[in-house]
Amino acid sequence: MSRADREAAARRIMERTPPPVPPELHREAVRRGTRLLRRRRVALRVMWLVLLAASVAFTVWALTVRPWVEPPSVTTPPLTGW
Repeated sequence: MSRADREAAARRIMERTPPPVPPELHREAVRRGTRLLRRRRVALRVMWLVLLAASVAFTVWALTVRPWVEPPSVTTPPLTGW
């Protein structure tokens, strides 16, 4: 099949009228799209809730443990009674 034949066949296919779409297809697509959007919205809310809980847990941990404070030295005993 030459290039001209392929182009002519492609033109014939594109010039045909599209087949009719079944009427129930639109309702099914809308139902699935609505469900997909609802699931996405719930997933985003859950992710934000988890992020908020993690940040609160980290803040509480940091305030109780205080990792930025240098721990007391245990290598030398305290000098008392001089």
